[in-house]
Amino acid sequence: MKPTCPGNPLDRYASRREFLHVGLVGGLGLTLPQFLRQQARGDQKFYETREGVAKGIIHIFLPGGMAHQESFDPKPYAPAEYRGPFGAIDTKIPGVQFGENLKELATLADKMTVIRSMSHGEAAHERGTHNMFTGYRPSPALEYPSYGSVISHELGPMNNLPPYVCVPTVPNEFAGSGYLSSAFGPFALGSDPAQGNFQVRDLNLPGGCDEFRFNRRRSLLETVDAHFRGLEKSDAIDAMDAFYQHAYKLISSEKAREAFNLKAEPDALKEEYGRNDAGQRMLLARRLIEAGTRFVSLTVGGWDHHDNIKGNIEGQLPKVDKAIAALIRDLERRGMLDSTLVMVTTEFGRTPKINPTGGRDHWPNVFSVMMAGGGFKQGYVHGSSDALGGGVDTDGITVADLSTTIYNQIGINADKELMAPGGRPIEIVADGNVLDALLAKKA
Repeated sequence: MKPTCPGNPLDRYASRREFLHVGLVGGLGLTLPQFLRQQARGDQKFYETREGVAKGIIHIFLPGGMAHQESFDPKPYAPAEYRGPFGAIDTKIPGVQFGENLKELATLADKMTVIRSMSHGEAAHERGTHNMFTGYRPSPALEYPSYGSVISHELGPMNNLPPYVCVPTVPNEFAGSGYLSSAFGPFALGSDPAQGNFQVRDLNLPGGCDEFRFNRRRSLLETVDAHFRGLEKSDAIDAMDAFYQHAYKLISSEKAREAFNLKAEPDALKEEYGRNDAGQRMLLARRLIEAGTRFVSLTVGGWDHHDNIKGNIEGQLPKVDKAIAALIRDLERRGMLDSTLVMVTTEFGRTPKINPTGGRDHWPNVFSVMMAGGGFKQGYVHGSSDALGGGVDTDGITVADLSTTIYNQIGINADKELMAPGGRPIEIVADGNVLDALLAKKA
């Protein structure tokens, strides 16, 4: 036996294996990695989720990058090659103009906050989309959860409805649950509400299956699931169980099923929204929020207008303008606007100068977003771009600040840390601040 020095404390640790299993750490019987993981959890920043001003959020995302110059931030006094093919129209806010294709929203500008000074510096579609769905720049080391998944995680379901719904489908890979369990992922319709035969997939009982048979099948399935859960335990199994539970609640609850029933809406209201993809998606979003869904994400059109921006804007923006305006009016009539946040975002802006093919290219240096309801100011324009629409001139806003403010309005402190794989606590949003300048003063 190798001699040792008397009293040497290292003698107590005969091997690396024994060192790693030092249940001596407080006598807890933990391996060192387990102990450090528990310690990390103990240091995790935690805040109770509270009831926010906004009870639900409708995120209208315009993929591809909508031009701010042709929408919320026209430049009527710039040279023609910067001004673009359209004029500007007055709004309900004195001295503020929108692009001429936002005629309906111009009459409702006194109900909204328009931010003209957003920027994030990411000119690639994927990176810009990631920013606007998660509040983070992309990272090769971590997959961040989307707004909807965080809200699902923090607030959970209400009235048996999925807390997070995508209309008509999951729009991109960044709209998912990221490092959170897939149980907090979105419920996607799988069908477009604008279609005449619109029906949410898997929402109704199978043909020939009555309530008795349905409940018997559920009991059998639970028995089988319990057996397999005893054999294997993983996030996928847990998530599947959660999805089964949500599915059963949806199918068995008439009220939950009814939330997806657009046929219940009067024809006049469908006409007000517009009988097209924009109008019917937004009408369904209102039904879902009214029934208890926390977060609805919907997309409309494609806005990557490198060519012929005139024809593309004329073909898409008027119907989107009509639909968003109808949504705001409908929410206000129902007394829901104050408690529902409608936000219109896009990937980035477009170049200040029209290119040789009559379009505008990617431009993340400045762009516009719009917010209505949910405790945001009414009749307010925040920040400005420069005279040619090429950069932030005053009161710039980061994606982190906007994201933190959005979470704040639904009752989530974005400084809270959630646990990522490997026991890493990650802030819901890093380095963001609540932008009080955007928010209505509390009575």
